[in-house]
Amino acid sequence: MSRVLHIESSPRKQRSRSIQVAKLFLQEYSKYHSTDEIETLDLWDTDLPDINGDTLDSKYAILHGKEKTEQQIHAWRAVERVISHFLEADKYVFSLPMWNFGIPYKLKHFFDVIIQPGYTFSYSPDEGYKGLVTSKPACIICARGGKYTSEDNSEGLDVQQKYMKLILGFMGITDVRPIIIQPTLGGDPEQVQQVLDLAEEQARVMAREF
Repeated sequence: MSRVLHIESSPRKQRSRSIQVAKLFLQEYSKYHSTDEIETLDLWDTDLPDINGDTLDSKYAILHGKEKTEQQIHAWRAVERVISHFLEADKYVFSLPMWNFGIPYKLKHFFDVIIQPGYTFSYSPDEGYKGLVTSKPACIICARGGKYTSEDNSEGLDVQQKYMKLILGFMGITDVRPIIIQPTLGGDPEQVQQVLDLAEEQARVMAREF
């Protein structure tokens, strides 16, 4: 049995295109992997620890190989709980809208919490940076109002997909499978529906092999 963690980062809920496609993906996935466990983590309903004060001092104590104080140990436990929960999963599904060409700040906060030395990556002078979360696939379902392609030289503005692949790869997650939903704004309803139909068909196919 595998554990699938769906990390949801859109606050729009019923109006969210990324959530809509993610739900279909997970429904289709469960048909072919009926014994697997699926959990959704709604980042808008999750209390993530701030990386400041004793928590930040604890992080630097780890980086510099120093002992942590009792206050730092206590603060760091909140970070470890989030990391442990993330690492318990075998597969990841991220659903996210594009915000200002990138990702929502809630998702960035989540990454800032879990990407910690000795937990999700390591560093040594000989090997450099090395991801520790390996052999786990991730599906990234990215919705955006505009269309970003090489046809009109707008592809470079797509920091959303680029950042997701970079940050997941840094942790060692190199099997990243994207589903891009674009454009969701500006077109007539028929065009938007065609975009959704295409994304949902990609989700059905990908879910079977995920």
